Amino acid sequence: MPEWTAFAGFVAVVLAGLLLLARASATVFTPSEPPAPETPTATEYPATLDARVVGNRRPALPRFSTATLLLNVVVSQGLFASLLLVGMWVASIPPASLGLAADSLAPRPLAAGVGLGVTLHGVNAVGSRMSDRFGFGDATALREAMAPDSAGGWAALLLVVLPLVAGFEELLFRGVLIGAFATGFGLSPWLLAALSSVAFALGHGAQGRVGVVVTGALGFVLAAAYVLTGSLATVIVAHYLVNALEFVVHER
Repeated sequence: MPEWTAFAGFVAVVLAGLLLLARASATVFTPSEPPAPETPTATEYPATLDARVVGNRRPALPRFSTATLLLNVVVSQGLFASLLLVGMWVASIPPASLGLAADSLAPRPLAAGVGLGVTLHGVNAVGSRMSDRFGFGDATALREAMAPDSAGGWAALLLVVLPLVAGFEELLFRGVLIGAFATGFGLSPWLLAALSSVAFALGHGAQGRVGVVVTGALGFVLAAAYVLTGSLATVIVAHYLVNALEFVVHER
């Protein structure tokens, strides 16, 4: 018999850890503006900092190697995903409550995910341009920092990193926070969709203020698609395509 209350407490711990990590990342990729002087000097901006300035003058981002960033994503997301899966197993959470039915990999839900992902990529691109135009934060900084410069790096990004990110985030924010909690506690899936979308947005603070708003909106669309289709596979495919197209179109 599923232990819903214990599982909910465990999920709260996992979610809190994820949001704390996201906040720490946001402080790295969303630097503040310097008070003075207007023109940076070599002393104020040492060689360890990128000299790129976007919009108003501000300290640029610390340089981390692409391999370091990708490894950090794999380790952190893999750890959280493993904890979540162990918690599900210990609490005997049924896969069906997450949207993992026997026909999850049938052509219809996968095709729906492809169509949704391509559409959301276009919406996400508009949000990035708004952020650049109005100076609400560098929403593309994290993407640019993670873009590989070799064929092997692109293979790792597209075949390992992005599938792991999409799978874990959809499992947590849609499968668990909506599907499992609606099943286990009898809550409205639409209320849970709204709440999970807020948490999803807060988890992407490194994308700037507009990035957070756009991510929250995209998260709610994914949540709505999950509620309407009942398929976790559909939103995983859509999420993966949003991220993959973002890298391929703008960085490749």
